[in-house]
Amino acid sequence: MARKVIFDCDPGVDDCIALMAALASPDELEVLGICTVAGNVSLETCTRNALALTTLAGREDVTIYAGCPRPMVEQPVAAAHIHGETGLGAARLPDPKRTAQDQHAVDFLIETLRAAEPGSITLAPTGPLTNLAVALVKAPDIADAIADIVLMGGARSEGGNITASAEFNMYADPHAARVVFQSGLKITAIGLDTTLQLRCTPQRHKALEDMGNAAGPVAAQMIGHVNAIYGEIYGAEGAALHDPCVVAYLLAPELFTTLPAFIDVETRAGLTRGHTSVDIYEKPKATNAHWATGLQADAVFQLLLDRIARL
Repeated sequence: MARKVIFDCDPGVDDCIALMAALASPDELEVLGICTVAGNVSLETCTRNALALTTLAGREDVTIYAGCPRPMVEQPVAAAHIHGETGLGAARLPDPKRTAQDQHAVDFLIETLRAAEPGSITLAPTGPLTNLAVALVKAPDIADAIADIVLMGGARSEGGNITASAEFNMYADPHAARVVFQSGLKITAIGLDTTLQLRCTPQRHKALEDMGNAAGPVAAQMIGHVNAIYGEIYGAEGAALHDPCVVAYLLAPELFTTLPAFIDVETRAGLTRGHTSVDIYEKPKATNAHWATGLQADAVFQLLLDRIARL
């Protein structure tokens, strides 16, 4: 039986690649809906990208819900300097043939989770956690239906990618992240410590370019833009495929290593805003998450490649 999943994302290059792999895996993942949130680019642009991506993937059966246009407390930040003004790098997706649902993403989450069996739905956030946090504050009872949360966010040994101290999703809405980590729900957090191990090297990029379908070359165009930025900013060969790690974990968790941890997020403004405190040693508090520490990079990339090839 396919795992019931709701994606909450801010497409974004790597979100789009993650969604490609997820939408190509209907036997394992039943995508109940895609929620969008302001993050990499504006909410309007993220929503349009999600709609266009489902058109490209031939999965217009999956409904899209626009969510929160800004963080809970902080002023919005974006990452257009990485993803490009459209959020898609150099790629062009087909024009969407439909619009998002009228229902707000937060209300969709609440309604869907309230109607679900206990412990039956996985949430997969790959952007700022605003929608989920607002839903949990507005309707705490929805926690009963959540089997687990597998999210992309945070950093421990790797520091940050928006500041020296913080990963972008945590920095964009640290208050929302704290709400989620303090929710008592089962959480697996895949942060920079792991995602930076999965890079789109020239060989991997060529494998996407040479794929004999529409999705692979589009993915290559998107990630090619980010590859160039990574080279300019970080002097690194190959951009990290952050958000696709969430989908890979849902499909094949055995390809990852995790440790129990107590995770909290710094909400104060300043140099450490959005810093994730990931305690994997002797702890005065009970653990509240599992923290991903590594992955089998070749196997994970091949898994993603195989799925995208199905589109």
